[in-house]
Amino acid sequence: MTDQTPTLLLASSSPFRRQLLDKLKLDFIHQSPDIDESRHEDESPTALVMRLAREKALTLADQHPDTLIIGSDQVAVIGDQVLGKPGDRDTAIRQLSAASGQRVSFLTGLCLLNTATGRSQVACDPFHVQFRTLKPAQIERYVDTEQPLNCAGSFKSEGLGIVLFKALEGRDPNTLVGLPLIVLTEFLAAEGIQLPI
Repeated sequence: MTDQTPTLLLASSSPFRRQLLDKLKLDFIHQSPDIDESRHEDESPTALVMRLAREKALTLADQHPDTLIIGSDQVAVIGDQVLGKPGDRDTAIRQLSAASGQRVSFLTGLCLLNTATGRSQVACDPFHVQFRTLKPAQIERYVDTEQPLNCAGSFKSEGLGIVLFKALEGRDPNTLVGLPLIVLTEFLAAEGIQLPI
């Protein structure tokens, strides 16, 4: 642990990521970065989430000297198809219909940028979900009940979304919600912040 703990900034508007970061019992601020989240041509899903996580941190760097900035981004992948946040009811229903009976991979990119040194640590943490075979009426009831329109893959695993699943597989259940805390703890340790503090 360093004598002076730098400011910690979560580069996200997500209330889910803020709730996850609260688990570490660290003081932090948050700010929403404004970046283009479009996928580049021939960009793999892993490269996409790592690039966006880093860009989210970098876009706020000039405003926050001597700060550790956390950037994170997530996509859901079924086969070669990348699913982002649905944004509307019809898209959410389509995404969950495509996921029914399938194994879906959730890839979460994480970046920790030290604006004092310019050092950035970047990783992608995968988490896999085996969906139950879902009937159209089940999908519609779920979407109408929980309104998961701002969630990659169209569900909230921390809520009613858990009933859609047959099995979960991954290193860190926090990754599925959108912030890989195990990897983040490792990144913070590399910056001299040993948890718990």
